[in-house]
Order: sequence, then structure tokens, then C-alpha cells
Amino acid sequence: MTVYLTHKFGLAKEKAQKISDAVQSAASKYCLPPALLLAIISIESRFKEKAKGANGATGLMQVVPGAYRGLLRNVKDLTEPTANIDVGSAILYGYMRSANGDMNAALKSYGGSQAYAQKVSLRVEDFASIAAPQDKQRSSNAHSNSCDSPASERCAELHDNWVNAFSAPVGTPLSGPSSSSRSTPCNANTGRGNGR
Repeated sequence: MTVYLTHKFGLAKEKAQKISDAVQSAASKYCLPPALLLAIISIESRFKEKAKGANGATGLMQVVPGAYRGLLRNVKDLTEPTANIDVGSAILYGYMRSANGDMNAALKSYGGSQAYAQKVSLRVEDFASIAAPQDKQRSSNAHSNSCDSPASERCAELHDNWVNAFSAPVGTPLSGPSSSSRSTPCNANTGRGNGR
């Protein structure tokens, strides 16, 4: 993934590695496909961590600070890749959970339009081949360290559903978390809620 980001987007190797690590971490934490997060970042900021947009949107995933103050309590620098990707992923996960697992609806909420959701869905295909092999290896290691067995299995099922969703017509509802608990799917069964 790092090599691809370096060649395709002209990132320095260290920056590409930091972004790759942050994407893998957030993908594991929120059970989102890394290719999805990479697609969003490429659309929102073209991997420019200092990117600024409308309404104060900041960083790789163009997080709007005024809209998500609760998630930003402990964030010192929203242009820092790890913080930005974690917050952006938490926002997307929240939208997805509110939409009862419908990723199309979550993307529409995240980007503000159906056209945005379709654009992301198409862009995921560009990143699927570079994110998949590393994702399976790293997520296996991450889940063994941070999730108990039932949660790990649940993450794998959810991950497969969301990855497969991008080959289905846009608008197809997906199965996913719909409980009102405030923990992520990867730590739902560990008793370690994320406090959001």
C-alpha cells in the first residue's frame, strides 16, 4: 500500500507509511474496508494532509471540526494523519450504524449526496487490490491482539459484506451493526467500549 501511495500520489515514503498504518488501524478499529477509507481520502484530499475545504473541513478525510466537537475533544492537530483518519472513520462508522448497515446511505451522509456515494463506490475498486492482501494479514494480527474470538469473527463477516457491497448496485442495503451500544464492532464483545 505504501509503495502504491508513493507512486500514484507522489507521497514521501514516510508519509505514505504513516497514512497506510493509520488506515489499517482505523479499518481494524471500525471494521471498515481499508479500500473504502483510501477511496474517501483520495476524493476528499488527494492524500494532502493539510487540505482545507468548505466549512473548515480539514485534513485527509476533510473532517468539519464544528460539526464533530465531541469526537475532537482529545485531538490536538486534525491535520495529523492518524487523528484525522480515526475521526473520519468514526464519523463514517456512526453514519453507517445510524443507517442500519447501509453503506450507501452512510456515504451519502458523509459526502452530502448520492453522487458522492457513487463516486466513492467506484473509487474503492481502484484500491481494492492494494488494500486486500495487506488488510487480511494485518487485520488478522490486529484482531488477535485487540478482539476476542466472537468479535473477530463478526468483524470478518462485516468486512466481507462491506467489501462485497461495492460490486452490488449502489443503494443495496447491507447487513451491519444496528445495536444502540456505543462500542465498535471490533470491541463490542470485549467490554471495552470506545467512549464515543
